Amino acid sequence: MTSYLLFLAVAALTVLSPGPGVLMTIANALRFGFRGTVGGIFGIAAGAFIVAGISATALGALLAASAVAFSVMKFVGAAYLMYLGLKIWKASPPNFCNRSVHEAKFLRRFGEGLALQMTNPKAIFFFLSVFPQFVESGPSHKAQFALLVASYATLVVCIHTGYALFAHQARAWLTSERGGRLLNKAGGATFMGFGAALALAKRSGT
Repeated sequence: MTSYLLFLAVAALTVLSPGPGVLMTIANALRFGFRGTVGGIFGIAAGAFIVAGISATALGALLAASAVAFSVMKFVGAAYLMYLGLKIWKASPPNFCNRSVHEAKFLRRFGEGLALQMTNPKAIFFFLSVFPQFVESGPSHKAQFALLVASYATLVVCIHTGYALFAHQARAWLTSERGGRLLNKAGGATFMGFGAALALAKRSGT
């Protein structure tokens, strides 16, 4: 597997680029502090294993080959992201000062991150279109697959931890009324933008 370093570069840029998962991590850091982001970050990383697994199964082949299955998948995901985006856009500036211990629990945030990653256009199209190009056929196929997915998940944890630390340090501005409104608008626009991109996306090779 001679292209491993190239894979790491492409995967890092994919994870680093702003998207639904990054916004979730930042929001959790502002609401619950750095420790409150851990569940969501690991949920996003775990979601990568599931999306990658789907891409390697018959379901992945079906989504790649069937226009109907692909369209159903992308429109359901797009509708969910558009809904989240509109909800965030219209919301009042969040009050990050009132933290709920219940809402900050690891399992609650883990489930939220896992669910979001399952509809994240970046992850879906990375694993359905880009990822297979780095897995060479042969007896080491499964080992390569496991290594690459684990590497991607590790990048998710590292990069999202960096975003969480940044948000925690910039909390004073981000939690102001102006910062809160800008965060809502930026977050809503990003979710709706990714939803639109997912709805307009075409299958690889079409």
